[in-house]
Amino acid sequence: MLLMTPGPTRVPDRVLAAGARPMLHHRDAEFSQILSSAIDKLRPLFGTGGDVLPVHATGRGAMEGAICNLFSPGDQIASFCNGHFGEMWSRIAEAFGIIVHRICTDWNSSAHPAALSKLFESSPNIKAVLVAHSDTSTGALNDVASIAAVARDAGLLVMVDVVSSLGGAPFRFNDWGIDVAITSSQKCLMSSPGLSFVAISDRAWKQCESSRLPRSYFDFQAIRKMLNRAKAETPGTTPVHLIMQIEAALSLIHGEGLESVFHRHQTMSRMVRDWIAEFGLTLQCPELSQYSPTLTAISIPPLLSAGEIRQALREKGILVARGIGQFEDNSIRIGHMGDIRPADIDITLAALTEIIKTAG
Repeated sequence: MLLMTPGPTRVPDRVLAAGARPMLHHRDAEFSQILSSAIDKLRPLFGTGGDVLPVHATGRGAMEGAICNLFSPGDQIASFCNGHFGEMWSRIAEAFGIIVHRICTDWNSSAHPAALSKLFESSPNIKAVLVAHSDTSTGALNDVASIAAVARDAGLLVMVDVVSSLGGAPFRFNDWGIDVAITSSQKCLMSSPGLSFVAISDRAWKQCESSRLPRSYFDFQAIRKMLNRAKAETPGTTPVHLIMQIEAALSLIHGEGLESVFHRHQTMSRMVRDWIAEFGLTLQCPELSQYSPTLTAISIPPLLSAGEIRQALREKGILVARGIGQFEDNSIRIGHMGDIRPADIDITLAALTEIIKTAG
């Protein structure tokens, strides 16, 4: 099955082989070297030379960890909710007693820095802003650099979901002034699901010192302490083979070259959008100011069935994703991230062309 979804994505053979190695003990010196190598290779993708923590959970767990490590009950934050994953992070924060000010809630629009400036005028006690870099529910790529500039001028922490963009689009943690960035293993990092990584700034660590929310499994300070030992480790039992996969996947990414990887993702995104225009279809959210290089969401005309198109593709050995939320019944989402290549896009678009023409 050709996985053209926004995750889990195809895992290259070399990465699969790394995950099939004989078991290493998680306190073994050889494994510690693999863990350290993986972290070192992740830093250039984040754009930082600072702390990058492994979190033994999916991206949602790391998002929860970021909330409970940085805030106290009753703290106020702003959250860009122009997609499913911005809204999801907001609900996680609210579950911990955080007051969330939602901005840019229209999924058909991009996140605008001016909305944050306007909110801060009326709500000066906000401590942080949450934003998704790439939101796969809409296909948006939000202008995190501009949002971060406004946030830093207001003295806010900047927290970014890069789950579906890290390794597929440029990200500049240090240059943009980001404080927390979260990614996970199963998308552009071309590995199996179940592992996340969090980049954290010195400002965020300072905020951790005064936070009063409870945490145990997601204690970032405990993870940092063990990772910085002479022999790097993590609290509890590390998912050994996931780390092995990540290290192998990052070797492939750096072997191809980051700029080449980014160019490939942009090429695939452009191929899909050009096909949409040529075929007379429209993007699911045509008013966005910038589109993600890792996923494209396509609006399906009323006379056609998005579900039937997805099923027809599945019968041809191609899996694409259904729409999310308000778009569930009238769109399909094509992931073009990680190990996916332009040849895979050609196969998918050729199949789509045949299916839609057959459907009339």
